[in-house]
Amino acid sequence: MDHQSLNRRDILRAAVAGAALYSTAGHTQSTWPTKPVTMIVPFPAGGGTDAFARPMGAQFTRLTGKSLVIDNRGGAGGTLGAGIAAKATPDGYTLFMGAVHHTIAPSMYPKLDYNLETDLVPLILVASVPQVVVVNPKRVTAANFKEFLAQVKANPGKLNYASAGSGTSHHLAGELFKQQTNTFITHIPYRGAGPALNDLIAGQVDVMFDGLGSSAGHIKGGRIKPLMVSGKQRSAALPDVPCAAEMGLPDYNVTTWYGVWAPKGTPAEAQARAIEEIRKAVSTDEAKAVWASQGAEFANVSGPQFDAFVKGEIQKWAQVVKASGAKLE
Repeated sequence: MDHQSLNRRDILRAAVAGAALYSTAGHTQSTWPTKPVTMIVPFPAGGGTDAFARPMGAQFTRLTGKSLVIDNRGGAGGTLGAGIAAKATPDGYTLFMGAVHHTIAPSMYPKLDYNLETDLVPLILVASVPQVVVVNPKRVTAANFKEFLAQVKANPGKLNYASAGSGTSHHLAGELFKQQTNTFITHIPYRGAGPALNDLIAGQVDVMFDGLGSSAGHIKGGRIKPLMVSGKQRSAALPDVPCAAEMGLPDYNVTTWYGVWAPKGTPAEAQARAIEEIRKAVSTDEAKAVWASQGAEFANVSGPQFDAFVKGEIQKWAQVVKASGAKLE
């Protein structure tokens, strides 16, 4: 037998063995999930995180045949739930749906019981939505944003705004607004966007700087009134509402985003499968319709790209916190 034929045979044998190994690895990988998966949502039901987690969960369940159970753990600006997720068993069956708030928290909370960058693994960015300035139309009678701004300037400290909690993007969006318009509105923190929105609708508070995801349904129902969306362009979900750049605030660019993490130590196979199944769930026609109705985009950023994005957000918000002097209340 010549050397060449031996090489061919060895290569063939190695290829077959490799294919078998790949097949076995693929088979092992594709078994996830074999049971229900818990998704910790660190805010009460009815907030912006819920607005994306629940429809995503419904599609995940339909596609995999295993339930994605939403476990709402609100409190401390979303950090309570994040701490619970960071300490969860890293077996692939606990995931965490966090938000932009969790990249603000390190600059706001001096003693967190977890580290976002070392205790949790970023998997995939699920949704990005512009923020919107919304008011209770019975408490704030301004017909448009210009009238509202004039009212705020004429009555410093008399109006108040609700947030999902100290250190959340709602809070920092309000502080940034005050900084850029040289105005003062009293901050009232809640234990999540859901409770804050409920009080805005009920007329207990005047204003909210909210993610469009949680406000969209109430805006359409006429319960709250939008005056302006953040950023340099209007939202397709609210085409008649002016953007910040149009209103003379070109640097008022606040985006609420939501992403999924896993506890550190979660098997790589489960991480990869979770990314794949979440991507499929968010890409369904049903989910796309929900995202569009809330002015949200799915950027399809995952793994190292999402990790780099998170690190950049932590640095950005540290600068905003420092410049605004925002503190826990």
